[in-house]
Amino acid sequence: MLNTDTVAKRLFGASADTLDARALKVAQHIARRKHISRNVDQELDQTPPTFGQRAADAVATFGGSWAFVALFCATMLVWVGLNAFLLWARGSTFDPYPYILLNLFLSMLAAIQAPIILMSQNRQADKDRIRGEHDYEVNLKAELEIMLLHQKNRRAAENAVERAHHHPERTAPAAAPAGGRPAVRLTVQVLRSLRCLPAPRRCHMGCCIRGADC
Repeated sequence: MLNTDTVAKRLFGASADTLDARALKVAQHIARRKHISRNVDQELDQTPPTFGQRAADAVATFGGSWAFVALFCATMLVWVGLNAFLLWARGSTFDPYPYILLNLFLSMLAAIQAPIILMSQNRQADKDRIRGEHDYEVNLKAELEIMLLHQKNRRAAENAVERAHHHPERTAPAAAPAGGRPAVRLTVQVLRSLRCLPAPRRCHMGCCIRGADC
């Protein structure tokens, strides 16, 4: 198991004490070779909501539905129609035009409904924040793991090239393939094509160009 401070200096260029909580958590999981992904929804569901939270969610769900819109429109039509009928039949009504009593009820409903919906939205925002932090940790760990993998591959390629240059007799086969080059030269060419080695300068028609075949 690697040291957390070593991993932090290698990947973040800083000690573990200077990292924020999420970066330190990622460095610890990389050092311990453990996965960081988890079921956030399951963790959130483990804490049962209170009665107020359930009521706020129910009000927000109903207030954002077509059923509420239809009920609201029907209530207003019934209110206006009833006042119009009473005014026609009796000459007076309990809420004449411009329906001040109806406006009072609507203002009271909006004043009560708005903070309840905000409670539900704040609770949902907290859940979204936790999910976003978890996604950031997973993406950061995946990016750092890919960086480590690229570094390992580069070091392996450089070691292979160094062995091929300094000890060709250890990497060369007993006999070259028929009609081809020795395997060590093929390995060097493959690594050079991956930009692990600079292409040599070769002369062609008296002019030196890089990577040109004579």
